[in-house]
Amino acid sequence: MAMEKDVIYNMMADEIAQRFNVNRDAITPDLNFLTDIDADSIDFVELVLEVEDMFNVSISDEDAESLVTLQQTVDYIVTHQTA
Repeated sequence: MAMEKDVIYNMMADEIAQRFNVNRDAITPDLNFLTDIDADSIDFVELVLEVEDMFNVSISDEDAESLVTLQQTVDYIVTHQTA
């Protein structure tokens, strides 16, 4: 069964808070992975791999490059998750 968008958002926000040592309350849908958190390209690749595992989705390199905000990532997961 596919997860609801708010569940995915909260799981992603929790993961970002823990992984990047960000206050959970400071995480918003428009959080930008490139400018709002201290993440380099390796951190981002690791996050993409974790997202794939957490939500059973496959994210191509091309798609990953377009996932700049938390909301874009959540929307992508909602669209691509398998039941």
